[in-house]
Amino acid sequence: MSLGAESSLQSSSSSEDFAAFLDSELELASCDSSPNEGDVTNNEEIDPPQRSKRQKMEGFETSEDLETERLVKPIEEHIGTSTLGKNVICPPHPGFFKGLCIRCGQIEEDESGVAFGYIHKDLRLGNVEMARLRGADLKSLLHKKKLILILDLDHTLLNSTRLVDVISDEEYLLRQIDGMKDDPDRSLFRLDSMHMLTKLRPFVNNFLKEASSLFEMYIYTMAERSYAIEIAKLLDPGKVYFDSKVITQADCTQRHQKGLDVVLGAESLVVILDDTEVVWQRHKDNLIQMERYHFFASSCRQFGFNAKSLSELMKDERESDGALATVLKILKRTHQMFFDPLLKGIRREILQGCKIVFSRVFPSNSLAQDQPIWKMAEQLGATCCTEVDPSVTHVISTDTGTQKAHWATQNKKFLVNPHWIEASNFLWQRQKEENFSISNLPSHTTVDCTAKAQESVQ
Repeated sequence: MSLGAESSLQSSSSSEDFAAFLDSELELASCDSSPNEGDVTNNEEIDPPQRSKRQKMEGFETSEDLETERLVKPIEEHIGTSTLGKNVICPPHPGFFKGLCIRCGQIEEDESGVAFGYIHKDLRLGNVEMARLRGADLKSLLHKKKLILILDLDHTLLNSTRLVDVISDEEYLLRQIDGMKDDPDRSLFRLDSMHMLTKLRPFVNNFLKEASSLFEMYIYTMAERSYAIEIAKLLDPGKVYFDSKVITQADCTQRHQKGLDVVLGAESLVVILDDTEVVWQRHKDNLIQMERYHFFASSCRQFGFNAKSLSELMKDERESDGALATVLKILKRTHQMFFDPLLKGIRREILQGCKIVFSRVFPSNSLAQDQPIWKMAEQLGATCCTEVDPSVTHVISTDTGTQKAHWATQNKKFLVNPHWIEASNFLWQRQKEENFSISNLPSHTTVDCTAKAQESVQ
């Protein structure tokens, strides 16, 4: 069983890590079972603790998304059929699924930890496990050069109104909807199941596309989940941006307040876009407050505005310099300011402690310090020099017959080809020197370093 492989929550690094954790914990628990327990056949009696747990798992209801079902169903099956819970000490419990510890199978005695209902309605995680997951998420996101973006829905990305609140000056919108049902670029939708009209904010599709390359994105709304899921389908029909990361009112741990305690991501990486500041009392430093989008007349009345709405004026925000286009520029700048100095520091750790001499790598009439491979090695934290001495750790060469190559062999130093540096740069990790010997270097110089690097880690 591999939960990490079966889960489709690939867009969330925390979800991937959580699935991998569950997989490893449950496999370890299975290994701790007695030898005879693993040999039970279909005709043999299952012991009472197993039967009890299996009964607890009966009545499983699939979640709204197939992806979530794939994450939790293997957990359910394993807890239901294994011998977890037999004198297993599990302090502290990492979390509970359907009232059973996801590691040892013990029944939950109190509702400790935090519920993650948007992942699955029966999942709770303890503080220690949440901290571990956030640490793993931090490492993963930094590796992918991404931050976390929390997005409000109403008045930030869109505006909705009840059909009964549509005034006479807005009835033309109902006629427009009938004529644009087959238009893939439409921004006005009628949600008959909810008796509502929804207008997407201009530029929202481009905003989400561009922001997704820089951020892992969550929806976080005070609306009910049924509404949020319908809106998420409009914004992200292919589940490219949010997938299961839709947090709603029911997930909040404090009344009338939104909090990052239900986000499995490091708070230091979070940027929040919301039109309402008061709901983010605990996280104001992470908030970029948006100008409210009042498309419908009911929205203006809700906030006490006497002016006519955009719909009444039969106009809209401009895409080129509207609120979303403006804040996207801020987000790009924020991302750049965060990662530019940080990435330099991370990159310099890759070959830190390595002292390198190059031999027959550059043209004889060139200045070594000006060569791209020399600069790359320095960016990765290595010290480069032109002559060997006892402190040198690596000789980079394309020829085993050079004097410096012989010196490396005699003094038991690493003798590698230049692709060792390039592969370490591409994969952000020091590569095994034995996979980059000079004897493995092809006679031609156009080698796919990335492919070679990937082969070396398999």
